[in-house]
Amino acid sequence: MIWNIYLSGEIHTDWRQQLKQGCEAHNLSVVFTSAVTNHEASDSAGDVLGGEESGFWRDHKSAKVNAIRTKNLIENCDLAVVRFGDKYKQWNAAFDAGYCAALGTPYITLHNEDVIHPLKEVDAAAMAWASTPEQVVEILKYVISQA
Repeated sequence: MIWNIYLSGEIHTDWRQQLKQGCEAHNLSVVFTSAVTNHEASDSAGDVLGGEESGFWRDHKSAKVNAIRTKNLIENCDLAVVRFGDKYKQWNAAFDAGYCAALGTPYITLHNEDVIHPLKEVDAAAMAWASTPEQVVEILKYVISQA
């Protein structure tokens, strides 16, 4: 079985690359998918539908266009990793975690200890909480090698 793992959340660090390299180093049979990680491209995804005077409507259209990709990738993944970073609040990541929970799709949260309290509900529905990409790789190693 090739595991389809969706990577959600923070886009300002190399955590995705660390996961990919860790899985490659252990020859894990995985394929990774993700939301668009280019901030400018994501923000302008709806611009093709016409300009907007209001930032709300520009964001609204772009969120819907982005959701076509995100919704399908989450619905078709075997597992999601949801990263909450330090620099920004990732409301989209919290939404993705909730969507996974609603679908019954297992997910792992990845974040530092300083946000344990604000993420208590998100973590409560997760199958695991990790604080480093290396911990996620170890979880994947166990889950995949036992399959």
